[in-house]
Amino acid sequence: MFNNLGNFADLMRNAGKIRESVEKATESLGQIQVEGTSGGGVVTAKVNGRLEVVSVRIDPKLLADGDAELLEDLVTAAVNQGLSKARE
Repeated sequence: MFNNLGNFADLMRNAGKIRESVEKATESLGQIQVEGTSGGGVVTAKVNGRLEVVSVRIDPKLLADGDAELLEDLVTAAVNQGLSKARE
């Protein structure tokens, strides 16, 4: 029973180092960016390693068509592809 107290004490001593390592890993994940595309590249979504959408680019020709439902579907597909790649 008391052997576990030594392990717990070691863990508490290293808590600062562990937190620092987690912060560095989280920061580096933010630097990773991947792209998801749909509609043959007319919609592109950039996602970082923290699974945050960084940007969405829509070809102006698609906007001119005025098909809101198609645009919604293509944005959704591009974002989902970007998130999937970021998880990998």
